[in-house]
Amino acid sequence: MKKTMEYAKRQAKLCWANDSINKDLFSEFGVKQGLRDENGQGVLTGLTNISQIKAFENIDGRKVPCDGELLYRGYDVRRLVLGGIGKRYIFEEGAYLLLFGDLPKSGQLEEFQKVLLECMKLPTNFTRDVIMKAPSADIMNSMTKSILTLASYDPQKDNLEIGNVLRQCIQLIGIFPMIAVYGYHAYNHYEKDDSMYIHRPDRELSVAENFLRMLRPDMKFSELEARVLDIALLLHMEHGGGNNSTFTTRVVTSSGSDTYSAIAAAMSSLKGKKHGGANLMVMNMMDDIKAHVSDYYDKEEIEAYLSKILHKEAFDKKGLLYGMGHAVYSLSDPREVVFKKFVEQLAKNKHRDEDMALYENIEEIAPALIAKERKIYKGVSPNVDFYSGFVYDMLDIPRELYTPLFAVARIVGWSAHRIEELVTADKIIRPAYKSLVTKREYVERQMR
Repeated sequence: MKKTMEYAKRQAKLCWANDSINKDLFSEFGVKQGLRDENGQGVLTGLTNISQIKAFENIDGRKVPCDGELLYRGYDVRRLVLGGIGKRYIFEEGAYLLLFGDLPKSGQLEEFQKVLLECMKLPTNFTRDVIMKAPSADIMNSMTKSILTLASYDPQKDNLEIGNVLRQCIQLIGIFPMIAVYGYHAYNHYEKDDSMYIHRPDRELSVAENFLRMLRPDMKFSELEARVLDIALLLHMEHGGGNNSTFTTRVVTSSGSDTYSAIAAAMSSLKGKKHGGANLMVMNMMDDIKAHVSDYYDKEEIEAYLSKILHKEAFDKKGLLYGMGHAVYSLSDPREVVFKKFVEQLAKNKHRDEDMALYENIEEIAPALIAKERKIYKGVSPNVDFYSGFVYDMLDIPRELYTPLFAVARIVGWSAHRIEELVTADKIIRPAYKSLVTKREYVERQMR
C-alpha cells in the first residue's frame, strides 16, 4: 500500500498535465458544465410525472424569482405535511403517493403499511454474515455493500417486469432503516468498543418510530420525536429527477441493470460531499461558530464571525456558509419553511432555546451578508439541511447516520424514478462529449 501510494503521488502530475481542460473551451463549444448553463439552469434531459420544483415565475416574459414550491405528484409538499398532523403514517403516505401516483385511501394506506412492515426483515444470518463483517464509520459504504449482497438472495434479481421491480423497491424501502441502524451499531461496537444493540422492528410502528426504536438502547421515544423525524423523512424522499443521485438511478436503469445495482449507484452518488453531506457540513460549521461566538443573541458578533467565514478566514477556509442557498430555489426552500415550525417545537421540548436562537439569527443575517459579498443571480435563503442536522442532533442520532438517514428517505424517490424510467423510456442515456483529442503518430517503445 505504501509503495503504491508513493507511486500514485508521483504519477498524479501526469493526470494534471494530460487531463486539464481550458475552461474557456466550455464556452467556446457551448458545453454546459454539470449540465447547467451559466445561470445555473439545468439542461433538460428528460420528462417526469413524479415531482416538480418551482423557484421562478414568468412575468411579462421575464424570469422572476419566487418563493419555492415542491410538488409530489402535483400535491404541495407543505400541504402534505400539514395534512398529516396528528396522523401516524405521513412518510408511508408520501411513499404510496410517489410510487403509485395518487394519495391513498385509508384502506389502501393500511394495506401498504402492512406490506412495508412485512418487508422490514433481513435474510437469515444476514446481520451477522454481512453487516457485522468489516464494519466502517462510513455507514453509506456499509449500506451499499448490504444492498449489493441482497441481490444474491433474490432469484428474480434480473427480472425487469414492473411488478417484480416494484416488489424489490418496496422491500428495499422497508430494509433501509435496518441496514442503516445495524451498520451503525456494528461500527459502534467493533470500532468504538461500545455496546451493540440489535433491536427488531415492531410491526405496529411506523418507519420513523421503528428507526428510533432500533437505534436507541432502551427502544423508547416520544410522540413528538417520532413525528418530527417522520416529517423530515417525507421532506427528503424526493426532489425532482435532476438531482445527482436520482439522475444516477435513471442512468443506470436505462442500461437495463438490476434494481440493486441502480440503488447502489444512487447511494454512491448521495454520499458525495456535494450532494448528501450538506447537513453534516452545517453541523460542523455550527460547532465552529459556537466555539467563537459567545452570545447567541448578539447579532453584531454573529455577523462579524460569519463575515470571517465568507472571507475564508475561519472554519474550513472555503468561504461557504453551509445550509444557505440552493442550486434551484431562490427566495425560499418550501421544505425549510414548513419544517422550521416543527424544529421550533422540538427545540422547546428539548430545552435548546439558545441554540434555536443562534440558528434563527444566522438565518436572518446570512442571506443579506452573502448578497453583499457575492455576485449572485438569484436570491439566497436557508435550505432544509440548515435545520435537519440540528433536528437529528436533538434526536440523539449520531452524525455517522445523517447521510444514511437521507438515503432512508430518498430510496422512495429513487424507486419511483426507476419505475418511471422502465415504463416510459426505451433508450440508454448516453450524453455526448466533445473530444479535444488530436491524432498522434505511434512511437516504438525503444524510441520513446
